[in-house]
Amino acid sequence: MSSKTSADNKKKLQVAIVGSGNWGSAIASHIGEKVRSSGKDQFEEKISMWCKEEDVDGEKITELINRTHENKKYLPDHKISDNVVAIPDLKEAVKDADILVFVVPHQFLKKTCEEMKGNIKQNAFALSLIKGFYVDDKTNDILLISEVIKNTLNIDCLTMMGANIAKEVAAKVFCEATIGTKNKEHSTIIKSLIDSDKFRLRFFPDVEIIEMLGALKNIIAMIAGFSEGLECGFNTRAAILRLGLREMIEFCRLYHKESSYEIYLESCGMADLVASSLGGRNYDSAKKFVQTNKSLKEIEEEDLNGQSLQGPGTAEEVYRILKNKNLLDRFPLLRDAHLICDQKIKPKQLTDNLGNHPEFQTNQQ
Repeated sequence: MSSKTSADNKKKLQVAIVGSGNWGSAIASHIGEKVRSSGKDQFEEKISMWCKEEDVDGEKITELINRTHENKKYLPDHKISDNVVAIPDLKEAVKDADILVFVVPHQFLKKTCEEMKGNIKQNAFALSLIKGFYVDDKTNDILLISEVIKNTLNIDCLTMMGANIAKEVAAKVFCEATIGTKNKEHSTIIKSLIDSDKFRLRFFPDVEIIEMLGALKNIIAMIAGFSEGLECGFNTRAAILRLGLREMIEFCRLYHKESSYEIYLESCGMADLVASSLGGRNYDSAKKFVQTNKSLKEIEEEDLNGQSLQGPGTAEEVYRILKNKNLLDRFPLLRDAHLICDQKIKPKQLTDNLGNHPEFQTNQQ
């Protein structure tokens, strides 16, 4: 039997994207193009994308996406590869999938997984692009997105975090990302599915650390936005990023020992923090929060077309964890971010507190 015949007889892998916001649409298009250009022997060409149905200009959004190959509400002016098919029924979208790529807001993940339960292949595996986490109701401790997916669906779950602003990915501007996994077989598959000259991947076993960094950076990005809205200047903003990264690292160390310090210098760490603090939606929304009289909810509805910010919810969960551990004063940036979002303190109080950050108190000669 020829190698070509063997390849033809080998079962191809089906991919389903669970989510269709701006990031979901962008990664779906990238995967669709990658499969079409170099993955036809390994993956089914058709990519299913679950899309929660809603009306856009009098037309169902799934029909609009499939007709125009563009998500005009969440990723306008960027074409989606035409082998990506929007499907409104979640169970229908995922039933044949070998690879499930999760890109829903983290606050909706538990419900989404419960709906999928019993409707996916036993040997499927997941890749989470979701930046956020939960607090376990029983232990009051951190509950990671990958853990929710694994525990609910009983499948392996990798995580991908990095400096990946959706519009830039859709525009094919170079970027990189960090994949967290201990499964070499799944690593190889995901590399074939996503890695390209314009979208480079690096792989590490620090799944928990990588995932936590992706969630925490949204909080610090909001703080950067608050400071920009206050016109604090570059010196203050640089200090916020440095102190913010320190708090991110220390928070991670409360839970896990990383395999190497370099993970914080990867795309999932410093790079994602910088990108999100210069132009991400959490940064932009926090800046508008200071400059206008809008609440964050109003900004979500009016400026983000109903898309959910991940920073405020994650800040609330981190605050709850730190309060239960009596560690709020050890993490003043993470603490104050929630208090500002909850309108308990003014943004200026955060910047006024910078000079008393505990890092300066522990570094006295």
